[in-house]
Amino acid sequence: MRASFVETARDGQARCGVVTTARGEFTTPRFMPVGTRGAIVHLDASDVEALGAQVILANTYHLMMRPGADVVETLGGIHGMADWGGHVLTDSGGYQIFSLGPELSDEGATFKSTYDGSTHLLTPEGAVDVQAKIGADIQMVLDVCPSSIADLSVVRSAVERTGRWAERGRAAFLDHPDAARRQCQFGIVQGGTDEALREQSARQVTEIGFDGYAVGGLSVGEDRSEMLSGLDACMELLPLDQPRYFMGLGDPIGIVESVARGVDMFDCVLPTRLARHGTILTDGGRYNLTRAEFATSTEPLDPAWPESPAARWSKGYLRHLLLTKEPTAARIITLHNVAWLLRFMDRMADAIRSGTFEDFRLGVHDVWGAR
Repeated sequence: MRASFVETARDGQARCGVVTTARGEFTTPRFMPVGTRGAIVHLDASDVEALGAQVILANTYHLMMRPGADVVETLGGIHGMADWGGHVLTDSGGYQIFSLGPELSDEGATFKSTYDGSTHLLTPEGAVDVQAKIGADIQMVLDVCPSSIADLSVVRSAVERTGRWAERGRAAFLDHPDAARRQCQFGIVQGGTDEALREQSARQVTEIGFDGYAVGGLSVGEDRSEMLSGLDACMELLPLDQPRYFMGLGDPIGIVESVARGVDMFDCVLPTRLARHGTILTDGGRYNLTRAEFATSTEPLDPAWPESPAARWSKGYLRHLLLTKEPTAARIITLHNVAWLLRFMDRMADAIRSGTFEDFRLGVHDVWGAR
């Protein structure tokens, strides 16, 4: 089923919309918390429901390795296994090509398992089948994500291979009896920070024709200005009537600048990873709770946001739990950080609908960094 996108509001290039899949609808702009192994760290499905998340992301590579795609399928797919009724998007393994450095060939990527050292070949066709068994609502085509410091020849090779794999992955998806009936498939634009390669990749992928389009291979270590230049080089080539997704981006300035360019969807481990290390996201910026000044503080984590799911506990109490390595601390702060970022997206959508997005954007820069 082709994912449909209906725009409901616009302010400049920033837009609100509704994405419809076989499962139902979700609204944009949308942040998708990351549940790598089928759960957001420290949270369960009831938590995620209470926070109002509409889409979560799961990791194809890790679920393929443990417990295995066949086991996930037997347990009712990712939705049945996790008892999650909302949307799920699965990545394809392309990020693990960046992070784990498998052996690449035209056939696919050969990984050495991080769990037991066994060897696994993941092909574009195999990525389709694995994600069909996992049962995500949106699956990603297998791509090659190069390092931000890779030589131009490496980035060019990644773009060319990503294009060839996209053709194979799309054909396999359309021929797959379960995937084509129950899922959507997004193509991925690569090209590093080279504007010409970004444009080349966008043209290749859109000519194949997918249900939505993602921008990959950015926010992997390059400067923000380089990231945004790479994004600018391909955004105008991505269809307006389909969802557009920036992979792996979670900082407020990066998100608001990408929304200003017409991006609809985001994912990142940032709010959960920061939480585990005691870093708090607030309307006034971020701070680390382990600082001695908070030892006797009776304030909540974000005094300006009394509706936070962590508002009942003081900074002093949560700092104590963090320093004594009590897991409850990471859970409570994770609830707060994820809720804060989801609320940030809702406030941005309100600004788009009211025609005040530029004021919102400038306010984000004032709090989170220099313009």
